[in-house]
Amino acid sequence: MAVQTVATTSDSTVDLGPAAALSCRECGHRVPLGPVFACEECFGPLEIAYDFSAYDTEELRRRIEAGPASIWRYAPLLPVPADVAGKPNLNPGWTKLVKADNLARELGVTGGLYVKDDSGNPTHSFKDRVVAQALEAARAFGFTTLSCSSTGNLAGAVGAAAARAGFRSCVFIPHDLEQGKVVMAAVYGGELVGIEGNYDDVNRFCSELIGDPAGEGWGFVNVNLRPYYAEGSKTLAYEICEQLGWRLPDQIVIPIASGSQLTKIDKGLQELIKLGLVEDRPYKIFGAQAEGCSPVSTAFKAGHDVVRPQKPDTIAKSLAIGNPADGPYVLDVARRTGGAVEDVTDAEIVDAIRLLARTEGIFAETAGGVTVGVTRKLLAEGLLDPAKTTVVLNTGDGLKTLDAVAGTGLTATIRPTLDSFREAGLA
Repeated sequence: MAVQTVATTSDSTVDLGPAAALSCRECGHRVPLGPVFACEECFGPLEIAYDFSAYDTEELRRRIEAGPASIWRYAPLLPVPADVAGKPNLNPGWTKLVKADNLARELGVTGGLYVKDDSGNPTHSFKDRVVAQALEAARAFGFTTLSCSSTGNLAGAVGAAAARAGFRSCVFIPHDLEQGKVVMAAVYGGELVGIEGNYDDVNRFCSELIGDPAGEGWGFVNVNLRPYYAEGSKTLAYEICEQLGWRLPDQIVIPIASGSQLTKIDKGLQELIKLGLVEDRPYKIFGAQAEGCSPVSTAFKAGHDVVRPQKPDTIAKSLAIGNPADGPYVLDVARRTGGAVEDVTDAEIVDAIRLLARTEGIFAETAGGVTVGVTRKLLAEGLLDPAKTTVVLNTGDGLKTLDAVAGTGLTATIRPTLDSFREAGLA
C-alpha cells in the first residue's frame, strides 16, 4: 500500500491555529501538517496533534463563551486560522441540547436525559461541522475542488459549503440513496455522481481517484483531508459540556457509521479535561448501530479486537458503512470507558423515530432512530444507568428519510361538518 498525498503547496507556515503536526494513531510517528492521511512508517491513520500549552484555563473559557454561536467559538481548539469566523462559510454548530423529560419518563430515566439535536445545522445534519473543518484545510492547502464519498448527508454538506465558499464541488454517492438526500446534494449546483455499489465501493473509488492525475487539486474531505475533517466532531463534545454548565455527561449514546464521530467526541472530552475546562471524572460512551450493518457491535459482543466487514442491509443508510475505518478505535473507547456497542432492527429504528417525535417533537432521521432505539435497549439490558445524566445524539433531520416512516399519515378523513367530526370519534 502506498501512502497517498496530494500536496498543492510547499508552504510550511500554513496557519492552522494550535495544530502542531500530524501524528499516527498506531505508532506515534509525526509529520508536518499537510493533505496526508496515512502514516509513512506503518500506514496507520493520521490525526491532528496540538500544542495547547500557552492557554490559561479561565481566559480560554471566557474567550469561548464570548465567541460566536457556532463551532467557531472553539476556534482556539481546532485546526483553523484565528480569523476563520470572518470567512465565507456556513457557520454550523451551537445546536440545541434538548432536556428530554417526556422521553425520559417513557424510558424510565431519572438522572436527566438530553438529546443533542444536530438537525438544526445548515444542511440539517452534523456533517456541516466536519465539512467546515475540511474546507478551511482545503483553503490552506490550495485545493480548488471539494469532494467526498458519501452516504448522503455529507454530499449535501460538501455541496452547500463549496457553494458558499466559491469552490467547485464534485461528490460521489451510492446510486440507490434516499431521493431526498439526492435532491439536497444536487440542488447546490455541484456535480453529483452515483456509483454502482455500496458506500465502501464509493470510498474505494475515491481513494483511487486521489492517486490519479485526474484528482489533482481535489480536496476529498473524508480522505486526504480526513485528519482535519474528523476534528469537526469534537465540537459536539465541547458544546454538550458547555451546555451542561461545563460538566461531563455521565453517559452518551452515539451512532456509528465510520466510527470517527464517536472517537473524536471522546477526544474532545479528553481535551476538555486536560485543559481544566471540566472536572475529570468517569464517563461512559456507548455506540449504536443498525442490525443490518453492525460490524462494530458484532465485534464488541464477541470480545474481538478486529472488526470484520459486513454487507449493509438496513434502512439506516447514513450508517451503512460495512467496513468502518474507526471500528477498532470505537471498541477501544467503549471498553476503556465502561460503555458498550449495541444494535437494533429496522422495525425498532422506525418505532424509535416515532417515539422521539411523539415525546419531544424531534423528527429524527434513521440514524437518530438508531441511537434512541439502542438507548432503550441498553436501559432494558441494564447497561445504561437510568439514574445518571445521559445524552443521546440525533445527527440528522427526519425529512431526509421520509421513506422510513411512510406508513404515517392521516388520522381520519371527514366531511366539513361537526357531525362527521363526532362520527369519527374525534370529539
